[in-house]
Amino acid sequence: MRNIRIRNPEDKPINIIKRKQQEGKPVFVAGPMVRYSKLPFRELVRDYACDIVYSPMILAREFVRNENARISDFTTNNGDRPLIVQVGVNNITDLLRFVEMIKPYVDGIGINCGCPIKEQVREGIGAALMSNKELVSEMVYEVKKKRGDEICIETKIRVHDDINETIEFVKMVESAGVDFITVHGRTKNTRSSQPANFEKIKIIKDNVKVPVIANGDCFSLKDAYDIIDKTKCDGVMAVRGILSNPGLFAGYDNCPWGAIERFWDYSTKYGLPFRLMQHHLACMMEGLIERKRLIELNESENLIELLEWFDENFELKRPGEIGFGEGVSVPIREDRSNMANL
Repeated sequence: MRNIRIRNPEDKPINIIKRKQQEGKPVFVAGPMVRYSKLPFRELVRDYACDIVYSPMILAREFVRNENARISDFTTNNGDRPLIVQVGVNNITDLLRFVEMIKPYVDGIGINCGCPIKEQVREGIGAALMSNKELVSEMVYEVKKKRGDEICIETKIRVHDDINETIEFVKMVESAGVDFITVHGRTKNTRSSQPANFEKIKIIKDNVKVPVIANGDCFSLKDAYDIIDKTKCDGVMAVRGILSNPGLFAGYDNCPWGAIERFWDYSTKYGLPFRLMQHHLACMMEGLIERKRLIELNESENLIELLEWFDENFELKRPGEIGFGEGVSVPIREDRSNMANL
């Protein structure tokens, strides 16, 4: 994280949101994903019309106390902007220390108030904070009191069963000085198979003056604009949808082949654990190739084997080759295609 240039105020998320408001356009956001929204993927989605990108959630307690955690949990570079780092935290002291350590390297900090994972909730972070609006407000207030507009603060929340409880929460956090709020249209107990409640998100939008980003069930550009129409929010966050289709906000119905070539480049350039890289590629390739080939992809045991499999099956261009990163459809090798037809 050394030798990082001073942050540009134009990259501050709240300033991006304000610019988009003036243009009459929504903000497109790639949300935080445990393990998966690391540097190579963040750079990839910026190639495809993403305005703001999040890191995976980082546990403040571990980050401020353990150098190994800092090295393993957060990697960035000068091109990694605009960037919001999401933090899992349950007390003011850890948050303030975290902010001081991370602020030179990010454009905003998002407090995770929505993660429903039981282990996180037991630690008093994530969705547990939805029952402690006083603590969340105090954390926001203390950061703003110390750093003011130097740092952009967001809270990512879920809705309550009783929407009035959510309204009380967001009004208190707004009064504490939060810059904007992201609302996931499900409660902490709602399964992802159930539709997001956009009506509740609209109610939140109607009750605060700060910008609101809608989260939930965005799997295409059409979905994004439909969500804006239903909620009147200032932007849309995609998570599961953008993991499988990084070109979502650029209007691609499926993952474009160029994104797969670019991801290979970014992952090998910046480094990514093999299994994470394999999982990303499997998510992007699902629906593009038949099940048999997808199984073959997942059976690769190492990076060399995986690269050889891609080269045997597809025309995988490298940087510098004509057309690199520009393809849309899957370029299956002629010999493999003919063998499949025998």
